[in-house]
Amino acid sequence: MNPPAQRLPWTVGIGLLLVLLTLALAFLFAGLRSRAVRSPNLPVYGQVADFALTNQAGARVSLADLRGHEWVADIIFTRCAGPCLKMSRQMSELQKALPPSSGVKLVSLTTDPDFDTPAILTTYARRFGAVSGRWIFLTGPKSEVGSLASGSLKLSAVENPAADRTSTGELFIHSTIFVVVDKQARLRGSYETGGEGVDWENQKQEILRALSQLERER
Repeated sequence: MNPPAQRLPWTVGIGLLLVLLTLALAFLFAGLRSRAVRSPNLPVYGQVADFALTNQAGARVSLADLRGHEWVADIIFTRCAGPCLKMSRQMSELQKALPPSSGVKLVSLTTDPDFDTPAILTTYARRFGAVSGRWIFLTGPKSEVGSLASGSLKLSAVENPAADRTSTGELFIHSTIFVVVDKQARLRGSYETGGEGVDWENQKQEILRALSQLERER
């Protein structure tokens, strides 16, 4: 059944906003990446600001805990009926592709921290075979999660108006990208994981190559 006509502008507006944000970020990263082709080093897009959030074990995690490690981050929520399950499967594949000796961390932020408690995130982490200490799920005050996601990692999330939801799985529209951060907590890459025409296997190899390069950096 089609939604009432008066609800359409909200949905269209939110969708257009996310599309514009995604296109703007894609344009920025594409331009910088094209210059990186001529350079042996990955470009630096920005510095990740300090944060203090809570992982799936209920422990405090700050930026200091990730310094000295490369990490890959995304944003999901456990009630998501859209791309989150696919993204988490892709993150699981990335985890399996990393050498056992690698110090790379994987970080999944929840855009639904009011629901996604450490206990909920623990169950979700087990569903995707998250290795303890390797793949970290973070929750906390919504403002702090939002600051890390959009302010530092350039991961966008827009809350869907209550009137436009048909289920709790439609709470948010959010980025479907993985971002790569280096040992000095600098944003170094952005990789689309879904959408029409995206070759995930190619993207996965690009991420692995970027991580390998960053691991060799001093």
